Amino acid sequence: MTRIAFLHTGAVVIPPVMALAGELLPDATPVNYLDDKIVADLRDPELSGSVEGRLENLVRAAKDGGAELVMLTCSSISQLAGPLSERVGISVLRIDEAMADIAVATGPRIAVIATLPTTSEPTTALIRERAELAGRDPQISSEVVDGAFAAVASGDRDTHDRLVVAAIERWAGEVDVIVLAQASMASAAEAASVDVPVLTSLRPGIERLGQTLAA
Repeated sequence: MTRIAFLHTGAVVIPPVMALAGELLPDATPVNYLDDKIVADLRDPELSGSVEGRLENLVRAAKDGGAELVMLTCSSISQLAGPLSERVGISVLRIDEAMADIAVATGPRIAVIATLPTTSEPTTALIRERAELAGRDPQISSEVVDGAFAAVASGDRDTHDRLVVAAIERWAGEVDVIVLAQASMASAAEAASVDVPVLTSLRPGIERLGQTLAA
């Protein structure tokens, strides 16, 4: 069976990724690699410079372990997919790329909601990149939800979801589509009831991975 590697920066994402991989990629063998300090270290001037090298080591480990494809599941590092792929010699995919394409196709007013600044900025940049490829120029707004990341990091999913849902409801009347920048925010999307699409990365990202494997 084809081996695929998922590279994570948070353990909370592994169970839903594995569930979707089992559903959408039944003929593939998934393997997980985790460095759960990357997000924190990106905000530390003394450690942020080490992140790309650590990711390269993980991608090399995945390749050495027989993986044919690697997928980055964290939007904070998705901009490194291209450089890592080139240096290591293996396809490195971004789980949020398909979500960005859907957002661009949905409408010209896009809100990006994140719980960390390190994810908000790369997600906005990715949407602009995909919009340019599609020949579009959307208006992109963004919000970092204070307190939500600290809540989920401490195990308080209910508070995280409540804060994120409140942000979704604030933006729903102002934009055509809402993008949740982190895969860990998916439960809030399920809890929100608004009249605009609320996009998350996991399902469309893994669906695209399946299409890449099929091709």
